[in-house]
This record gives sequence, C-alpha cells and structure tokens, in this order.
Amino acid sequence: MPIDRPAAIDRRTLIRGAARLAGGAAVAGAFPAWAQSGSAGHRAGHDAGRGIGATLSGEEIALTVAESRFGTGGRSAHAVTINGTVPAPLIRLREGQNVRLAVTNHLKEDTSIHWHGLILPFQMDGVPGVSFPGIRPGETFTYEFPIRQSGTYWYHSHSGMQEAMGHYGPIVIDPAGTDPVQAEREHVIVLSDWSPVHPHVLLRRLKQMGGYHNFQKQTLAGLLAGRDQPLKERIDWGKMRMDPTDISDVTGSTYSFLVNGHGTPENWTGLFAPGERVRLRIINASAMTNFNVRVPGLAMTVVQCDGQHVQPVDTDEFQIGIAETYDVVVRPTEAQAYALVAEAIDRSGLVRATLAPRMGMVAAIPPLRRRPLLTMKDMGMDMSGMDMGQGGVIDLSQPANDSMAGHSMKMRDTSLLPPTVKAGPGVATVSAMPADRVADRPTGLEDVDHRVLTYADLKSLTPRTDTRTPTRRLDIHLTANMERYMWSFDGVKLSEGAERIPFRHNERVRVTLINDTMMPHPIHIHGHFFDLVTGAGLSDPRKHTVNVLPGGKASFDLTADAIGDWAFHCHMLMHMHTGMMRVVTVRHEGDAA
Repeated sequence: MPIDRPAAIDRRTLIRGAARLAGGAAVAGAFPAWAQSGSAGHRAGHDAGRGIGATLSGEEIALTVAESRFGTGGRSAHAVTINGTVPAPLIRLREGQNVRLAVTNHLKEDTSIHWHGLILPFQMDGVPGVSFPGIRPGETFTYEFPIRQSGTYWYHSHSGMQEAMGHYGPIVIDPAGTDPVQAEREHVIVLSDWSPVHPHVLLRRLKQMGGYHNFQKQTLAGLLAGRDQPLKERIDWGKMRMDPTDISDVTGSTYSFLVNGHGTPENWTGLFAPGERVRLRIINASAMTNFNVRVPGLAMTVVQCDGQHVQPVDTDEFQIGIAETYDVVVRPTEAQAYALVAEAIDRSGLVRATLAPRMGMVAAIPPLRRRPLLTMKDMGMDMSGMDMGQGGVIDLSQPANDSMAGHSMKMRDTSLLPPTVKAGPGVATVSAMPADRVADRPTGLEDVDHRVLTYADLKSLTPRTDTRTPTRRLDIHLTANMERYMWSFDGVKLSEGAERIPFRHNERVRVTLINDTMMPHPIHIHGHFFDLVTGAGLSDPRKHTVNVLPGGKASFDLTADAIGDWAFHCHMLMHMHTGMMRVVTVRHEGDAA
C-alpha cells in the first residue's frame, strides 16, 4: 500500500498531532506527557532543561509511589506507579545544579528509589540495607545531591521486585556547556517488559523448573526437518544437561515488550520533520530482557553509552543490556514511517514503535527472526580442533568422565574451580576456557548480514583522566545452578553472608568478570564509572554497566573514588533477587570496615 507523503511538515502540524493523541492516551491509560504516543519530543533551543508537559525539573521535585493498575494488549494487572503513571515522569536536570527529591510512599510495603548511574553521596544512592533503611509506608524521604554530570540515565526501585511492576522512569541531564551531540529533536525511549503475572509467581515457577517459560526448545520435528542441532550434538548436549535454547529466563510467552509503556498494538509514535537529526535516548528498564535494537532503513550513529559521550560510530543494530543506555542519532530524510524495533535476544517477541512525520502513519512490523542457539563458545570452550565430547562448561552434577581430547576433565572435579569460588549446590558449571568477548557480536546477532555494534567499537570522546596502571587485580566469577535457579558471585549468595568487596579510596583496580554460566549478565556497580578494557587505551569507554557474554569474561579498570558502601549486582532482577549481588566498600586506608 503506497504511503501518503505530505509535501511539507511544519512544527504546528506536529503540535496538533501530539495534542490530538494526548486526549486519546488519557482514555487508554495514564502516561506522562513525554511517553504519550504522538509526542513531538524535545526540540533544541525550545524549553531546554525546563521540562515539557509533565516533565519534572528544577531544584525541588516531589514523587509519590503508590498502587495502581496497568494494562497493555488487552491484559491488565497490579502496578506500582510514580505520580500515578507507568513509566514514571521524566526528570530533566542540568549539570551543576542541586536537587531535592521528596519521595512519599503510599504503598503498604517499603519502597526506595535508586538513581541509576548518578554520582552522588552513598547515603543518597537508595539501596535498602546498603546505603539507607528504605522508605516505610506513609513516610517521605528526601534525596538531596548535586548534579555532577550530564547524559541519559534512569531511576527505579531497589525494593523487592517493584521495578518489574512499573517502578521506573527516565532521567535526562543537560550539560552545563555546549552539548557535543548535535540534533534538532530528541525522543526518550524507555524499553521494558511487563507481565500480568506477579514477578514472585514468575520466580516461583523458575525455581520449580528452570526452563518453565522456554517454548522454543528443539523438537523432533525440527530434527527431521534438518533444523537446529544434528542428532549427535543434541545427544552430547543432553549428556551435559545443557539446553542450547536456554537464553532468557522469562520470555515472550508471558511478557509484553513495551516502548514508553506501549506495546506493538498501541503503536507508540514519535514525530519528526524530514531531514532533522533525531536523537533517541534509549534506556533498557526491563526486569529480565536484553534487547536487540534496530531501525530498518536508517543507520544509527551511536553518540553516548551509559550517559558518557563516545566517538560517533555508525551501526545498523546493537544489543542493549538491562540497565544500559545508548543515545543514537538518526536522520530520516523521507516523509515516511520508520519502525523502531526492540527484539528480545531469544526472539520470543518484539515491540515495534513508529517514527513518523505525522500521526496515523504506521510502520511495518518485521517478522521475528529465527531464534539463536548457544554454542560451545557460550559454554566457555573454544572447541577449535577439539572433540565435542569434552564439554566446555563442566557440569559438576555429572559422574566422572574419561579423559577426552587429551584433557583430563572429571565432571565432579572441583579442582577446576579457583580457590576464590565456593563449591556447592549453587555452582553447577565452570567455564573451563573463558575468553575476553568484548569484541564479539552479542547473543543472537552473530550471523546477521549488517553492521552490529560491539563494545570494542566504543571509544570515549575524551581520553580518561586517570592514566595510572592498576595496582591490584580482582577476579569475580558469575556463578549459578541454572536448574535450581540459584545465582551468585563466586558461589556465595548475598543472603548467605557474602563478604564485602573492599577497596582503598582512590586505588586503581583491574576487575575481571568471568561468566561461568550460559546466559549474558548485565553487571552494574553503583556510585562509580569504570573504564571497560577494549584495547583502546586512554579511549576505553566509560560505563556503569557491562553485559558479560556467556562463557566469556570482561575486564574493567576502576578508580575507587567514592567513599561508602555500594551495591554491585547483576541487573537481571531475579538473578539479583536470588543472590547475584555483593556490597562494595570504599574506605580510606586505615579506616575500620
């Protein structure tokens, strides 16, 4: 069907379209102005830093956490809202200002807000039991801190699993000086996952059966049709009790995937005028979903990652881990509808939004691509020249195995574990040959026929200021028993009395994360940025979250410049909730822990 292309699109037309849809959104559900479909976005030079519609800004901001309902795609359920909306209001601040955020709790349980990626005093970080007690029902807690940075960030609950029920929202901080990113218009894009099933019920099901939500397993019909693994590989993987389709714990079988609170049927639409440079501030606020993001027909120029400017790099698709942010610039020259597609990495579902010059235009929904399969590399084993029977991820629950391919590997041989990892029922696999995977294409994008962003493509726009060589090395293993749904660092869950990770104030440490599981893990440290080691030297990208690929490892250099106690955890909500979390303590040398 041909697309009607108007001769010219002016700002007045955009505003009229946004106003018409705003009235409809009030009937469909409660969305803050920034998240309503038909938003004209934020225009450079217009109300910069002052807020648009329901955007919150200034020195004093009030937030109320309460119970409500949320619905999408014909399903609705209990929700945790901020100021009555899902997603929460956009908070727009300016570098150099001070802000006071008064958070009132109208829930029947404690709540909290963590300001994800912001550099602030640890008492204001918002993690109950680590940096403050939490906010009790009926109480108000006031966060107060200076704004020391600019960029794209977000905020969310760190209490229970409220984040999965709608307790999240975006933060945009405008720079004090000139923004190196040049764009005429911008849209905030918050990706999320939502289920009408309570997250504690989802977790209980996973504890009962690790693959409960995986409806994409290999089948006999697929084998007979020549799809997926051949019979010998299926048998070998079965002996190791490994499932190459076990990529996401919670999938599109229960989740609706959302853009700014809208599913594909609701068709969230962001407006543009042809020829404009449009900045998309993309935030992955999901509970459990890593997304592959693309805009078919448009190249994306990545200009910022985790709020930090990077040297512009063009790509056609990128993977955004949970809790990461990417700013990209696109330049649509035609007056047509473009699809903004976020596809779950296991290909169990996607959400399509639309970028268009006027309301009523709908971009095509691309078909789901074929779901990926994990490989021996994802098991921590480069099998080049080696026999499949050796394994890779060593299953400690299996009986002793014979020597294979010249390597003596007993399936219960805990000597493969380093002394820093506690052996036990919570550690079922060991990555025998983990490789640095920061230059690898991420899960599900290994074989697509277009450009894919890797961490190695990211280079900081300005060289780092701390040029010291790290004086200490710290290895941390990401450990699990996936069948029992047990997750930990170094084999110890937080609830089991995991020791704090100590740092001396201002010391420079090389931290290596080793993924002993077959899932990617977005690992986030509070209160700090780190330099991800990619081989770019002083231009290594600065980040607060890194998605460590299955069976692989990633290293970063950290300057422990923030005194206090800080959370350090996997940002898959149910992994953190079940134990994959530690506390980092930064002290002056000689201070008591």
